[in-house]
Amino acid sequence: MTASVLTNSSAMVALQTLRATNSNLQEINNQISTGKKVATAKDNAAVFAITEIMNSDVVGFKAITESLSLGSATVAVASNAADQVANTLYKIKEKVVAAQESNVDRTALQNEIVSLSAQVQGIVDAAQFNGRNLVDGSTASINVLSSLDRNAAGVVTSSQITVTGQNLSTGAGAVRGGLAGSTGETTNQDDAAFTLDAGFTNDGSNVLTIDAGNFAAGDQITVTIDDQAASYTVTAADLATTTPNATIAGNLRDQILALNVDGLVVDYDSGTDDTLDFGNDGAGNVDRLVTASVTSVGTGGLAALAGIDVTANPANALTDIETLIRTTVTAQAAFGTAETRLDLQNDFMSSLIDSFKSGIGALVDADLEEASARLQSLQVQQQLGTQALSIANQQPQNLLALFR
Repeated sequence: MTASVLTNSSAMVALQTLRATNSNLQEINNQISTGKKVATAKDNAAVFAITEIMNSDVVGFKAITESLSLGSATVAVASNAADQVANTLYKIKEKVVAAQESNVDRTALQNEIVSLSAQVQGIVDAAQFNGRNLVDGSTASINVLSSLDRNAAGVVTSSQITVTGQNLSTGAGAVRGGLAGSTGETTNQDDAAFTLDAGFTNDGSNVLTIDAGNFAAGDQITVTIDDQAASYTVTAADLATTTPNATIAGNLRDQILALNVDGLVVDYDSGTDDTLDFGNDGAGNVDRLVTASVTSVGTGGLAALAGIDVTANPANALTDIETLIRTTVTAQAAFGTAETRLDLQNDFMSSLIDSFKSGIGALVDADLEEASARLQSLQVQQQLGTQALSIANQQPQNLLALFR
């Protein structure tokens, strides 16, 4: 190789090697100081993009856990209230059972029942969390944000858990009769009852007729066949139609047929769309009790509590309190199911956050053991590179000896 004072190839090679070593050393120092092998987009654009999306999901999941915690607390308050109401009803039942004896002071027992009934409403009124009360009938349902779902195309949608409110209020709504013309209707036309004989077919003698003239949006019609119940809530849209009677009757019929009661036939009576004709299909071999009732909007699920009177009719009081206890137990079960689901989802979201963090760490976290080993190696290479460059820079000095 030609010796030259203008071009020092050895120094160039030594300088390039030293620059590469310094660059690698800077990279290792960054990994050690940040703990990440991919700290910015320039380190690895593809991995950085993936982990940033995952990090955004983790932020969303953390917000969801807060939503689930809020929902759980709201349901827990309602569940506790339902438990307290049930306990109070059990105490009322004790008084009602005691009143079945003829040699007791029923007036004193009735006074205790009235006092305990007031306690029930006090529990219901106080059972609110953050302004939401799930037991007084004011809240039909709440939706609790439960997850964020990302598909393969990157589209994100949210999922929610719906918790249905329960009405354990003792308040009584207005009496609105809407069963005029029904078989076995009461004087107020808010209840009706009849029995379908075994093998009985539709002949127009057991009918349920809807009269929407007194209905308001939110009124509920419940039809019970033996121990199965179907309900329909009247809407403003129903009442706004040109044929509200037929519209409500048709919707109620759909709910009854959805019960799939074996052998039950529900048709329109003689082509009249507002009257439902009940019967067995001819194959039925048991009698069926059919009852219908109208619950006006604003009526509490425990409104019948005000009607319990052991001084007048202890036997009816016992039947009524059993019905109210079943209503409360149903509410307890509903809230218990909701609490369990919310807790399971919250546990899942916590595990999911941990899994995401582990996945992100696997992609971007530095291997500090490897970094430590490389650091020492690169420091040695840096020292050798510096020395090699110093030697290469001395070579032009050697040419002076040729000119002495």
